[in-house]
Amino acid sequence: MSQDCCQPTVTTMILACSGGSNVGQLSNQAAVELTQEGFGKLSCLAGVGAHLSGFVQSARDITELVVIDGCEVGCAKGVLEHAEVPLRAYLVITDLDIDKNKDMNLKRDEIDRVKQAVRRLQPDGGEPVQPGGPEPVTCGCRQT
Repeated sequence: MSQDCCQPTVTTMILACSGGSNVGQLSNQAAVELTQEGFGKLSCLAGVGAHLSGFVQSARDITELVVIDGCEVGCAKGVLEHAEVPLRAYLVITDLDIDKNKDMNLKRDEIDRVKQAVRRLQPDGGEPVQPGGPEPVTCGCRQT
């Protein structure tokens, strides 16, 4: 039996690297803040990586998907490729001239640069979801 509690009404799903470096944490922090600002909704990259059917199907079904990788290693991109989820909008933080290091004291200006770059990936310029508007698919609850 199939449970489909997450209807694919779209804004933007955000899947972010959260690796053990400043750029991995910048990716995650930017995704959290963009979600709080109504740009889209952070979903679980680990759920996709674990091949949990609801997370994988939600990522496949969503129209607007932004993937943020911290560095050129491309772990988030690799997770999507392995799960056969099409890559759509994609950002690598080190391409923004932010050096990868182990300093976990994130800088506000770098977080803002990442957020701005993510917004530029969307054709509508990343307009926030209107209150009471549709929610994107992000819960991973569809089980088959």
